[in-house]
Amino acid sequence: MIALRSAARRPLVAAAAVTALLLAGTSCSVVDDLKGSEPVAAKPSAAAEVMVDSQFTRDGTYQSHIDYKGVDFVYNMYPTKATPRTNEWYPLGTKYFTFTFLAYDLDQDLRAPFAKKRKVYLGDIEVTSSTTLATGAPGNQQPYALDAKARDVTFDPEPVTTPRGMLITSPKGAFELRNQAIGEMSLDTRGLTLNFKATVFVQDQPGGGSYTRRTIKESVPIAIFASDQPTSAASIAIDAG
Repeated sequence: MIALRSAARRPLVAAAAVTALLLAGTSCSVVDDLKGSEPVAAKPSAAAEVMVDSQFTRDGTYQSHIDYKGVDFVYNMYPTKATPRTNEWYPLGTKYFTFTFLAYDLDQDLRAPFAKKRKVYLGDIEVTSSTTLATGAPGNQQPYALDAKARDVTFDPEPVTTPRGMLITSPKGAFELRNQAIGEMSLDTRGLTLNFKATVFVQDQPGGGSYTRRTIKESVPIAIFASDQPTSAASIAIDAG
């Protein structure tokens, strides 16, 4: 009877997963001083008590949508195969993630000719990090940092570029940075926040020569679980078994 009840629950679990993905737009995001939605309330973790409300940890992925005058800026972030289990991200060891950033002109149909869409160029991309300790106090570590010209670090070896930066208007352009390494933290670390900041240039009218500069910000909280084992070693040991 227990097996039958478990099987009956699987559609509900799947439905909950779909609902979580549909809610992926909720974020703590900023376009200059424009704030996005508040984060979804945290769910209890089976692995350990979670101090940090983290969509990334719960779902194993993170996506946010930030609107600026009909242009949808989309951040995506997910763990890589080296450390895929976000409920096994511990203070020690290296944790790996990939993130993307692109823009959609929602004033035009998704299948409209590209010439009718406003172009968006990404100039600088900056990411800082901060930690939260088991006491709830902020830590003094920065296990991940990035400050670069987007066109110099993106995965695409030949991005479409101008003096403003690289094209990120879908479907002709996107920024992608793979296998980013988060370093070790003190053993009492229970949370990590990645703070993204992108300098973009948005075309005012399709085909026009004038652009508006904006700064697009996003903060992604990540839960860190108590363990004296390194993250990568724990994942590899389970995979090997």
